[in-house]
Amino acid sequence: MSPTHAEGLLAAGRQYYLPVYRPRELILERGQGARVWDCEGREYVDFSSGIAVCGLGHNDPELVAALVEQAGKLWHTSNVFYSEPPLRLAEELVVASRFASRVFLCNSGAEANEAAIKLVRKWASSHGRAPDRRVIVSFRGSFHGRTLAAVTATAQPKYHEGYEPLPGGFRYVDFNDLGQLAEAMAAGDVAAVLLEPIQGEGGVMPAAEGFLRGVRDLCDRHDALLVLDEIQCGMGRTGALFAHWQAGITPDIVTLAKALGGGFPIGALLAGPKVAEVMQFGAHGTTFGGNPLAAAVARVALRKLGSTEIAANVAKQSRALRDGLARLDAEFGLFAEVRGQGLMLGAVLKPDYAGRAGEILDHAARQGLLLLQAGPDVLRFVPALNISDAEVADGLTRLRLALAAWVSAAA
Repeated sequence: MSPTHAEGLLAAGRQYYLPVYRPRELILERGQGARVWDCEGREYVDFSSGIAVCGLGHNDPELVAALVEQAGKLWHTSNVFYSEPPLRLAEELVVASRFASRVFLCNSGAEANEAAIKLVRKWASSHGRAPDRRVIVSFRGSFHGRTLAAVTATAQPKYHEGYEPLPGGFRYVDFNDLGQLAEAMAAGDVAAVLLEPIQGEGGVMPAAEGFLRGVRDLCDRHDALLVLDEIQCGMGRTGALFAHWQAGITPDIVTLAKALGGGFPIGALLAGPKVAEVMQFGAHGTTFGGNPLAAAVARVALRKLGSTEIAANVAKQSRALRDGLARLDAEFGLFAEVRGQGLMLGAVLKPDYAGRAGEILDHAARQGLLLLQAGPDVLRFVPALNISDAEVADGLTRLRLALAAWVSAAA
């Protein structure tokens, strides 16, 4: 494909897309594993996996086979009728979760969180709580989606600006501060606490040791629900199928999306026994949610992401990435810390380089590496969970070239 054709596509994007994104100036065309190629044939190592979506990499043959097989049978029924793939997926999610009784399937993480917010309010209402006693507490630095309720739950003012008036009934506290949370719940008007076990967009910030247990205890003390947003950190990314397993707690609600579909859009709300019967006929719905195509793919993704092989590879490649980043820091002195868990890692730039993560991403793309940021100060690493030794090593080599070029340009 000629450069002229690529430029034509980029021009079309600039002209016809609502300009809410600022994508890099390249046209991706195909992928295989942890590598992708643009329309000019240039190869990239992908450390972004579609923002932690392509947990099994690109063009996984078993996902492709599931999609092709289902595409020849049935694409859509609506939820007026049953079909087998979503029924099987719901059952498999309940079994895999170890806590859930029922599942609501939708199309995205934002929709899953929107459903969770509605379920919390419905539960509080069913227990006779007045509207002013249905508060949901969330944490500064969080990200829960772009719908109006989910973006209000997202305790970052930059996402709220211009969308006022925002829905009421949300309260914000600092992440990892149990004292603030206890104070926020003291009035007895809190119906739920909503949090990510590892904040993604907020800078790859993990819950501190014991924090999730403390939140669970406070929820129990105040008869509030614990809602975990595992849209980015779930589905094997931390080394366990569900991130909260490593904290040894049981939530009331978990939301999923991203890697659950391996790149095919799907979201899910998992409801524990305390809330599983609250939503009755007509209380919520979706036209496309749980369609047979998405569910067929997600069934395969769920099985593979929950395997011991994936868990072992996440641990192995997490160590390799951390070791590689330590070597790069020894050479360039750019990072204040590397934090996160499994294959959800954030390299935090030192104060002298604050706000410049985007520049590094530009240099990385020029060296054939697709990388993300988590805010202006953090390089985010969320590669495919089955990424190979060679792909990690190649990606780190390209990152070194990018950092060297960036340091040289900044000098």
